[in-house]
Amino acid sequence: MTVSTYTGGCQCGAVRFRVRGELKDASICHCRMCQKAFGAYYAPLVSVRGAELSWTRGERKAFQSSNFVKRGFCGDCGTPLTYEAPDGIAVAAGAFDDPSQLPPVVQYGTEAKIGFVDRLHLLPGHRTEEDAGQAPFVLELVSYQHPDHDTAAWPLESSK
Repeated sequence: MTVSTYTGGCQCGAVRFRVRGELKDASICHCRMCQKAFGAYYAPLVSVRGAELSWTRGERKAFQSSNFVKRGFCGDCGTPLTYEAPDGIAVAAGAFDDPSQLPPVVQYGTEAKIGFVDRLHLLPGHRTEEDAGQAPFVLELVSYQHPDHDTAAWPLESSK
């Protein structure tokens, strides 16, 4: 039997993780605490309950956001990483190297859902380079973010 393995980490590469096992409980949480923790309209999370989560580089920092929940993040770049509650840990979906493998199957905290979220797909969409007229720097943009795969070391010597 093949065991699925997922990897991910923060945007600067200081913290990396690996999850071995089945991940089937991806969700979106609209509660105000998640909105603030992610700095976004909602928080996409993937429960790792029943799977094996290991930290392969660095250590996350944590903020006790309520009497029950800790929120893990990278202390260097601030990337949200975990939601840690008495019933288990969920990892930020966007922190996985390939978040497209983990589509959400349920929404929580809908009492705080912002009304326009359901209409985001109706907004016009543009590729990054299409914004060059207003922001010409996008044509010369070089990402210093960690790549979407494990590396032996980071940052790479050439990126220092």
